[in-house]
Amino acid sequence: MSMNTFGHIFRVTTWGESHGPALGATVDGCPPGIEISEEFIQVFLDRRRPGQSKMTTQRQEPDRVRILSGVFEGRSTGTPIQLMIENTDQRSKDYGAIAQAFRPGHADITYHLKYGIRDYRGGGRSSARETAARVAAGGVAQAVLKALVPGLTITGYMVQMGDKHLNRANFDADEILNNPFFLPDATAVADWTDYLEGLRKAQNSVGAAVEVVATGCPAGLGAPIYAKMDSDLAAAMMTINAVKGVEIGEGMAAATLMGTENADEIVMGPEGPEFLSNHAGGILGGITTGQPIVVRFAVKPTSSILTPRRSINAAGEPVDVVTKGRHDPCVGIRAVPVAEAMMACVILDHLLLDRAQTDGVRGEIG
Repeated sequence: MSMNTFGHIFRVTTWGESHGPALGATVDGCPPGIEISEEFIQVFLDRRRPGQSKMTTQRQEPDRVRILSGVFEGRSTGTPIQLMIENTDQRSKDYGAIAQAFRPGHADITYHLKYGIRDYRGGGRSSARETAARVAAGGVAQAVLKALVPGLTITGYMVQMGDKHLNRANFDADEILNNPFFLPDATAVADWTDYLEGLRKAQNSVGAAVEVVATGCPAGLGAPIYAKMDSDLAAAMMTINAVKGVEIGEGMAAATLMGTENADEIVMGPEGPEFLSNHAGGILGGITTGQPIVVRFAVKPTSSILTPRRSINAAGEPVDVVTKGRHDPCVGIRAVPVAEAMMACVILDHLLLDRAQTDGVRGEIG
């Protein structure tokens, strides 16, 4: 069992490696009759695409997606949708020096221990390049959500890079797409740029934290115990390369709160129950409340750096490893559109599960 597929009804299988001829995704379970086009999916891929600024890897990939099956005359047919993205700017020679050495912080050593063979060119399957396929699949999910839940929006942004934190008092959603950091604060962009530029010139890297929020998500999605919305979201975010921790709502900060602070009080509004706060992050007992779903995750610093690090080779001999090539000084930046894609896939999957189990029927209040 290779474990390259996620989802219950809306199922995504990704394939391909960083320096192979192409990568992509097979999307199964998409309802028929949904308007889907390469142009619609491309919008999401362009946000993740490398080489758009000095703040990311300079690998120049157009990341043009092709739909090979499952769409006819602009609409989904209900059959598997095959998505393909060609690799056009591989420089495999950059990795010749580490063909027999294990890069500290990378999956090189664990892939070798598990499989006895690894594609050392850019990390192969463990490369963040694989996430392009997820973003393409997320584009399909976004198309379905647009049709089934028109008011639902999914927005990701950076909230931290190293010791730089988002000042939420300056939060401006309109600024997210206006800078290379997906940062909702125009006043902080210059400072974050200088900070990351200094790290890049020092041949170093830095970690980050990303927040992704879904608004307009219906109440009642998810299920108790083994199919919780928050557990599936956490699992999805943890599959993103370099993610080392996930929070829902208050997350780890909930450990500092009293029960009187943390419990989101409820009142009856003109259109139904209303919550006076959202410490739960839009999910209670694994089921959505109808409030914004709030997820945050931490991304470790990029392990590929030019500063020599001690390691060993396949013979067990000590070596100093310098990772050449083109790498992100902060891989968390391009994790933002990946997070949006994963959230879209999970929410759609739970929406289809709910339709199958309850047909959208809900308990009445008032």
